Amino acid sequence: MRIYVTRRIPEGTLKLLADHDVEIYQGEIPIPRRELLEKVADASALISLLSDPIDAELMGAAPHLKVIANYAVGYDNVDIDAATKRGIVVTNTPDVLTDATAELAWALLFAAARRIGEAERFTRAGRFTGWGPQLMLGQGIRGKTLGVVGAGRIGTRFALGSRGFEMKVFYYDQERNETLEQELGAKKMDISYLMHEADFVSIHLPLTQETKHLIDAHQLARMKPTAVLINTARGPIVDEAALVAALRAGKLAAAGLDVYEREPDISKELMGIQNVVIAPHIGSATHQARGAMAELCAYAVLKVFAGEMPPNIVNREVWSKRR
Repeated sequence: MRIYVTRRIPEGTLKLLADHDVEIYQGEIPIPRRELLEKVADASALISLLSDPIDAELMGAAPHLKVIANYAVGYDNVDIDAATKRGIVVTNTPDVLTDATAELAWALLFAAARRIGEAERFTRAGRFTGWGPQLMLGQGIRGKTLGVVGAGRIGTRFALGSRGFEMKVFYYDQERNETLEQELGAKKMDISYLMHEADFVSIHLPLTQETKHLIDAHQLARMKPTAVLINTARGPIVDEAALVAALRAGKLAAAGLDVYEREPDISKELMGIQNVVIAPHIGSATHQARGAMAELCAYAVLKVFAGEMPPNIVNREVWSKRR
């Protein structure tokens, strides 16, 4: 079986695939579309990244494709309907990056609230001349209200991290989260009320047609001028132009972002705002998480090749049709 991998992943994982013909794109940026279309022509499996659009055209160019193992927990880059129609299994990498992403959300929250990015730039520029009572005043965290938009695996783990700060927790989700309600006394709220009441809002939703621009100008206008917005999920969930306008107008205190609406492009307007902490989509960037993600992809491919359903399959209906 031939396996094509769209970027270098932890090498130890590739040993699991040693019995098969594996080719890896060696570039440091996303593989060019034309080259990817050529490479998948005789591939039985594709290990793809969230930056690779895996659509119907690409699947049509890969007549032997049996499985797409997406090296991410989100799979908005894959046309699931097209894969299902073609009988192609799609998998993702849940659970193993939960801690890493939740931890980064807290890192961004602290950095944005306490103006760490601004303070570091200020200090490196040689502008620090001594302690001052008005120097780099930020937002305190203890006892504040935390709004969690999306209470799945990552959102739950993130919210549980608030226990040491005696925070009131609101969450927005389609389903009740009994863990958060029992352990934190969290309350399920509609999005508008949460945005209005929370001092810190952290986004942990998948990107779908329903969640695109969920956080728009209307919702941003509901936030307190002292509030902080964190996004480690997917960029298009936030209307970036509206966020820029809100920050410039002082409608909220700060933002911490790991994802962007037109990633990897970041608007000059956003880059020019000082009270935004920006990171290069590193939510899962720990040695442990990235290695485990690669292993999940490899095992998913091997399971499909062996005629077994991988546990992290996204489109289970494909497997039921096979049987």
